[in-house]
Amino acid sequence: MIQIFGTKKCPETRKAERWFKERGIKVQSIDLARKAMSPGELRSVASKLGGVANLLDTDGRRYTDRGLRHSAPTGPRIEALLLEDPLLLRTPIVRRGKDATLGHHPDLWAEWLAER
Repeated sequence: MIQIFGTKKCPETRKAERWFKERGIKVQSIDLARKAMSPGELRSVASKLGGVANLLDTDGRRYTDRGLRHSAPTGPRIEALLLEDPLLLRTPIVRRGKDATLGHHPDLWAEWLAER
């Protein structure tokens, strides 16, 4: 099962959903505006994508609005922030089992589909 974590307003998330839909692949879309990742999901994804710091959207408006540009959170503080406020996550996060991608990566997704 393919899971796509993102928001309905995110163009990259919509692009990822469309890519799978065009290929007839059912996905489970998780709207981060409504439901946060569990601590286990976050850790699993972070381990595949180089750590929680890579998941933090430092270019996003939410990051600035929360005053994080000046505090520059690290390590455990980043994990706590992402669990508390999932809109700080970079999106889309596309997950298949233990594999995960961050952003739009149709080449990797095609490899996943070829392995089926």
